[in-house]
Amino acid sequence: MKTLVIVGAGKGLGLSVAKRFGREGFQVALMARNTEKLQSMVDELNENGIEASCFVADIFKKDQIEKALDDIKAKYGKIDVLEFSPLAGNYPPTSVLELTGENAKDYFEGLVISAINIVNNVIPDMIERGEGSLLFTTGLSAVYPIPMMSNAGIAQAGLRNYLANLRAVVSPKGILVANRSLGVGIKAGTGAVNDPEVIAEMWYQVYSEKLSGDEEYPKGVTPATIIF
Repeated sequence: MKTLVIVGAGKGLGLSVAKRFGREGFQVALMARNTEKLQSMVDELNENGIEASCFVADIFKKDQIEKALDDIKAKYGKIDVLEFSPLAGNYPPTSVLELTGENAKDYFEGLVISAINIVNNVIPDMIERGEGSLLFTTGLSAVYPIPMMSNAGIAQAGLRNYLANLRAVVSPKGILVANRSLGVGIKAGTGAVNDPEVIAEMWYQVYSEKLSGDEEYPKGVTPATIIF
């Protein structure tokens, strides 16, 4: 049985991705900070016949990340797919004229540094096996200047650059590295491109068809056409 890890699991996109992969026989490991919310998602997945467990970790803390990932591997044997979509940061999205070193660093550490720590933990095993998938969900400010999202944009653009460099090295070794920059306000129940279940379907297609690379979602979206 294959294992999916969701970093930053929440009841929106994270839970939908867990259900979509779970329907294909994946066992699911959820990682986030809130034990109560994690357990409620595990219960829901179990009720749907999906094997799931939760692992508490603060993505700002390297030791907690490493312990959670090591515990996941101890329980399930290996990690086949990792999806990264945390709501990182202790500050709200900040406009460029209100940007400070502190709020920029906070977002950068929550997204880029945590991603590096996570990848460094899981990538050696994937390279040794010659397979594995790393799926990263970012926002449109990773691609376009959105002045009201400056601290988030700096971090997401940095993450996007890191993933491009990672992809260049590990793709020839059989590892899928994909980033999708969402140009939507996620809203459940719409059945449209901003529905988390539709986005989860997109992610399963990326995985199953090995659609490596970096794209905006939906394709062609711009800051002027963001879908809410």
